[in-house]
Amino acid sequence: MSYDAIVLAGGAARRLGGADKPGLRVGGRALVARVVDACRSAGTVVVVGPHRPELDARVAWAREEPPGGGPVAALAAGLARVTADTVVVLSGDLPFLGAGTVQALIDETGDADGAMAVGADGRDQPLVAAYRTAALRAGLRRLTDEHGGPAGLPLRLLTKGLRLARIPAGASAFDCDTWEDLAVARARIRESGTVLDEWLTAVKNELGIELDVDTQVLLDLARDAAHAVARPAAPLTTFLAGYAAAQAGGGPEAVAEAARTCVALAARWEEENKEEGGAG
Repeated sequence: MSYDAIVLAGGAARRLGGADKPGLRVGGRALVARVVDACRSAGTVVVVGPHRPELDARVAWAREEPPGGGPVAALAAGLARVTADTVVVLSGDLPFLGAGTVQALIDETGDADGAMAVGADGRDQPLVAAYRTAALRAGLRRLTDEHGGPAGLPLRLLTKGLRLARIPAGASAFDCDTWEDLAVARARIRESGTVLDEWLTAVKNELGIELDVDTQVLLDLARDAAHAVARPAAPLTTFLAGYAAAQAGGGPEAVAEAARTCVALAARWEEENKEEGGAG
């Protein structure tokens, strides 16, 4: 199902002393950039908030009226820029949000007005949700009739009349509202089970490449090169394998083929080492 996305990246962040919350970094990447990455399959991603030039190539921009007018006003500004029948609405401070959660919200919408994430604490997360665009626009018209406009209104006034499915989202709905939350997120990113994937994602983001490869193949290559030749051979060999894959047109298969070639070469070196050792 095609969809658009709205990322709310404004607000005063009072619990962070007025810091630029969406611009704070976890794992070397701004929180808002991590959220935008999770929506990479969207037709249009609209970021509502102050302009951030580093995201220009990936998003459209909007600003609530008045600036700082609250989440409903920000959502109204974003809705003016989308065209899809389904829109994913996200806050710009979700360090662990992934594309899988975004897709699950869309899939769960079904015949309802939307689907909302439920956090690990059991609370509804209206800014980790997918909605029928028409339902949100109808709700905004109702609020405008009742209150004269969306500025300053709490989001629950918009969502309370909607038929919403709910899905447990766990850490995907974790947001950084305080400095303590930020510290927890930064520590969790560096846990042994996730740190390598997080680092590779950050590197690919910085280099502007989208490539899914079998990480274990490259780790095996680095191990074999270090063992059969010398420890410095590991990073140099993986670099050359990557360069060869790019020369061959890129893609996961090209990387795997270059890695297999280098692994075979390392095996021949290792065999020679054994032969020379036996001869001595």
